[in-house]
Amino acid sequence: MISLHTQLLIGLVLYVALSPVTTAAFADFGAAMKDSATRLILVEHVSVNIIAIVLATVVNAKNKKAITDAAKFKNMWLLNGIGLVLILSRIPWSRLAALFA
Repeated sequence: MISLHTQLLIGLVLYVALSPVTTAAFADFGAAMKDSATRLILVEHVSVNIIAIVLATVVNAKNKKAITDAAKFKNMWLLNGIGLVLILSRIPWSRLAALFA
């Protein structure tokens, strides 16, 4: 949980304060929403990753209160699996493939 929340805080600082892409996009938000690549970085990447971290936090809190081990493992696999799929869906795989090609 510490690493997820630390990653979230570092990412938000980079997103808000240090990213030239988001700074330019916030200057003309309407035009940025029309471009799919900019919209991916500006809205979709951030919101989906925040949702994934919230799911991981919820499963951690639920597992502290779960009575049986079966309920704990069911919660863990289901919600962490959804969170992992969400995080993996936001990785720019095409850019990574271009780096290694």
